[in-house]
Amino acid sequence: MTDVFQLLVAGLSIGSIYAMAAIGFVLLWQTSNTINFAQGEFVVLPAFVMVLFLTVFRFPFAAALVATVIVSTLLLGLLVKKVLVERLLKMGVLPLVIATIGLSMLIRYSLQQFWTPLALPFPAIFSRQPIRVGGVIFSSEEVMNVLSAAIVIGTLQLLIRRTKLGWAMQAVAQNRDLASVLGINVSRLVGVTFMLNAALTAVAAVLIAPVYLVKYDIGIGIGLKAFYAAIIGGFNQIRGALLGGLLVGLVETYSAAYISNQFRDAFALVILIGVLLLKPEGLLGIKEEWA
Repeated sequence: MTDVFQLLVAGLSIGSIYAMAAIGFVLLWQTSNTINFAQGEFVVLPAFVMVLFLTVFRFPFAAALVATVIVSTLLLGLLVKKVLVERLLKMGVLPLVIATIGLSMLIRYSLQQFWTPLALPFPAIFSRQPIRVGGVIFSSEEVMNVLSAAIVIGTLQLLIRRTKLGWAMQAVAQNRDLASVLGINVSRLVGVTFMLNAALTAVAAVLIAPVYLVKYDIGIGIGLKAFYAAIIGGFNQIRGALLGGLLVGLVETYSAAYISNQFRDAFALVILIGVLLLKPEGLLGIKEEWA
């Protein structure tokens, strides 16, 4: 039982990071009906930016974190929306999906060629002193990752449910045409959503970098698992993305410990296939009617 509880915290820790990236998928889908297949690289690039501020510019950690979130929000949020989304969104979903795949490759291999193909160390954000509860030993870093992700996701939920911006996002998610008729600037709202997504992925980057180190290609796995999580939980529900992220993290952790570390990624795929066959809208998703 001791191992079960320790693995539970470890699974929730990595799952909460997947959940933040998965929520970004859901936000973008709800407001613009787009899928960002560069989501994994949206996590990796801020990690490199954070290393740049820490090691090259010698910023204090707090200043480097704030600067990273700001740069990521402007670069991966506002700039991507202006340069890519605004021009391609009117052409339909497929051109934008292809463009985001190209963007992911551009970011990934640019980091490899122009920075380094090697893994870069990243300072621990939280203490790594173990926490003892009875006979169970938890990693304090994992516990703090869960709490930090919970604060970020909870703040986002408050933003969506208690502010005019959040109400406008909900209106656009339900009916874009009607929201536009009611005076909501849908284009501006899409831009805000991309910026929120970039801020989310920047926080996810800072939490996951001390665990996985900073390497140009880790975004492939992170992006795919976040995508699985969004589909499993429900691609049109934030709470579904949260559930899906935690579920993927737990399945990955327990299967690696008790079945096979080599096939840990396969078990999340099995769940994904099962959900698609039995409940295509996701565990907490809502069926959408397509004209």
